[in-house]
Amino acid sequence: MIGPNPNVKYPIKGNQNVQFIKPTITRPNIIAGNYSYYSARNGEHFEDQVQHHYEFIGDQLIIGKFCSIAAGTTFIMDGANHRMDGSTYPFNIFGHGWEQHSPSLDDLPLKGGIRIGNDVWIGQDATILSGVTIGDGAIIATQSVVTRSVEPYTIVGGNPAKPIRTRFSKENIDDWLAIRWWDWEIELISKHINFIMNGDINQLKSI
Repeated sequence: MIGPNPNVKYPIKGNQNVQFIKPTITRPNIIAGNYSYYSARNGEHFEDQVQHHYEFIGDQLIIGKFCSIAAGTTFIMDGANHRMDGSTYPFNIFGHGWEQHSPSLDDLPLKGGIRIGNDVWIGQDATILSGVTIGDGAIIATQSVVTRSVEPYTIVGGNPAKPIRTRFSKENIDDWLAIRWWDWEIELISKHINFIMNGDINQLKSI
């Protein structure tokens, strides 16, 4: 087989920090593409970083292919959102008669799931909030708090994260999005890795 097996949890021999995400998933509301990895520390598991994620809400975390997600990245899902039309205190979760005041999903300020594109790099200790879409090829700086969606091939950073710059010209971004190399067969990707890594868009367009 050319390249690492995308269905193996630990693709680097002797290293249990770098984990392919897809084979570690146990929750039906998390979906990850082949070769996307999480760089863990202190025995973390990727799903531990996906917080307040409850199946009855129905929100999903969807991650594309070939994403690089650094240690400490946290995904805050819709279950973290409290009512804001009165008290924000979640009385119902404590029971003892308070459970009769459980809000309906329509009462909660739900924003939707999180969608991460392909070939996205998320820096260490970043936080991604519910309702956010991160476009293909984007870069999220270390310790950023991403509260709004990020355009493809854009670098963002800060709290809240704001655009720093685009990685390429608009014309080149359009070319990358049209090529979609991450959807190629792995044999073709492996054959042309140098062009992908070096950003040789003209060579890639000719394939």
